[in-house]
Amino acid sequence: MSKQLTEQQQSEWVRSQFQKANEYLASKGILPDQVVVTESRYLVPLVAVWRIKSQDRKEFWVLTGDLPTDHMALSGAKNAKEAIRAFSFQWQLKAQQILDTQQGDKTQLDFANLLISRAHGLYDLFDNETIWQAQQPT
Repeated sequence: MSKQLTEQQQSEWVRSQFQKANEYLASKGILPDQVVVTESRYLVPLVAVWRIKSQDRKEFWVLTGDLPTDHMALSGAKNAKEAIRAFSFQWQLKAQQILDTQQGDKTQLDFANLLISRAHGLYDLFDNETIWQAQQPT
């Protein structure tokens, strides 16, 4: 049975994901300054793609949600949809590198499998035109 989130629950989810993105960037030594809301996309409760400007005027795509939080330079994708695909490809490559080098480390192998699973899910989201048509900025 599918449970629909209320508007308030959706807003809380987006807010918590924004906080997660900011904390993640700060942990990487990147001080967030502002989010470009018109370019960011939220597929509640799965994934949020944030376009964030840092205090040193660099821009990033930041991915949060029911998956590992990650970021890339803005130059890595022209929009949120393309960022989803780019993260998917990066995670597949990263997973393959882990599988090639961490043969006996169960934690690393589990992480590689998580990356593979989430990468496939991201690509499915990228490839679903219905989602992106509904996500067009107004």
